[in-house]
Amino acid sequence: MRDKYRVLIVDDEASSRKLYIKILRHVPDLVISEAVDGVDAMKKIRKSPPDIVLCDLEMPRMDGRELCRQIKADPESELSDIYVIIISARDAKEDKIKCMSEGADDYLTKPVDPDELIARIKVGQRITSHIKRAELERRRMFEEIDVLIIQDGGCAPGYNPVTAFITYHLEAMGRETYATREGFKSLVQGSDEDFVRLVYDPDLFKKLDHIPGVFHAAPLSEWRGAQLRSERYRDFVKKSIQKKAAETIKRRKVKAIIAVGGNGTFKGIESLCQYLPTSIQVFFIPVTIDSDIAGTECIGQHTGIEMGSEKIRCYMADARTHKRTYILEMMGARSGFHALHSCLGARAHLAVLPNSVINHKKVVEALNRRDECVIVVAEGYKKDERQAKGLDVNAAEYFYQELLATGIEIKRRVICEPFSRDIRGAAPNNQDITLAQRMAYNVAQYLKAGTSRVMPAVRSGREFAIPFNEIHTDNMVEEDLLVLSDRLTIRE
Repeated sequence: MRDKYRVLIVDDEASSRKLYIKILRHVPDLVISEAVDGVDAMKKIRKSPPDIVLCDLEMPRMDGRELCRQIKADPESELSDIYVIIISARDAKEDKIKCMSEGADDYLTKPVDPDELIARIKVGQRITSHIKRAELERRRMFEEIDVLIIQDGGCAPGYNPVTAFITYHLEAMGRETYATREGFKSLVQGSDEDFVRLVYDPDLFKKLDHIPGVFHAAPLSEWRGAQLRSERYRDFVKKSIQKKAAETIKRRKVKAIIAVGGNGTFKGIESLCQYLPTSIQVFFIPVTIDSDIAGTECIGQHTGIEMGSEKIRCYMADARTHKRTYILEMMGARSGFHALHSCLGARAHLAVLPNSVINHKKVVEALNRRDECVIVVAEGYKKDERQAKGLDVNAAEYFYQELLATGIEIKRRVICEPFSRDIRGAAPNNQDITLAQRMAYNVAQYLKAGTSRVMPAVRSGREFAIPFNEIHTDNMVEEDLLVLSDRLTIRE
């Protein structure tokens, strides 16, 4: 059965509408309706969107250009797919440009040549036919989701590479990979537009790229940042929201889920599991600069330390040159892993971590014996205390206030610098890319073996899996390293 194409003719002159209907009545597969102006047209369009709108430019109440603007206003709306042909007595170039800039797909000048009008309508038929076919393919593609990747929260180096490698290994197994556009939030919203189909093989991508929502994953293997993620969706702690996400997963017949991220993402997927049948396989891959997942290396931590150490080295050089003291806030909400290891790598003078017990008087006395100094303070240092006091200061500034509170004069100029987020946008180094490959491969193997609720782990070169119920998100630093991080009060 051939498709019917709905054409809406919009003109305030009845004679013009009658003429266009007469010209088009012999074109097969057209269903024609009329509107007397733009306002009347929008009412009919919202009630039942046509495929093609044939619209006069000059009309009372709402002209053709404004009608076109309203139809094309929202690119995500189904109305934006309507093929709009403007008809005008004006043949000026600027009029055509104005109409095209509002989204018009074609422009005809009066008097209208019947053969040309028929030809332009047939062009509209072909284009809307392609759109309809692609839309149908999209609906079918997202009706049932095989393996779904969910990324949420931070933006550690390695999010994109691990996504590419997961897609590569699953595709080699004959599985199909999908992802939410905006983490858990997309699961809750649950529309077709909230998902993408990831394709690694370039030949397969060429066959599918005409379908909205198909994304080529191969280039992600070298990209910075996280293409498919959102800011942490804080409402996801609510059970009602988690249940809504679970309903989307069941409605889409998702067979497996791979959550990618840090401690917040793990807590989110762990909570979601209680509303999912055990037949749905669920995995977690740790990607976090601060290595806040215990028992394993985390994708992103190696790049983070490398970049963090280099930033500290720059401050140390400036401190030596200008005889200054720098207090730097660095990443480290709970354990202070990033702050500690960046400090050690650059040989800064002191690392102050979230759980550090500091003798502030001793620190000030040590500062006064030096010409220069760099102190690294983890962002989580006394965070609860700062919030309880209602202080809007970063960890570096708060630590400096504590030094001043000793009442001892600090003889050197002290500069406090807040946490710099450019580390998150760093290109993942080879160590993190290799770790991403290992974890992606292992997850694919776990999926194939039929296991579930596990996380791939790598420690001291050894690969293993950690069950969800044994994963801890309080990865505290080794106490032995704290001695190495103090070159200020423990004199060399």
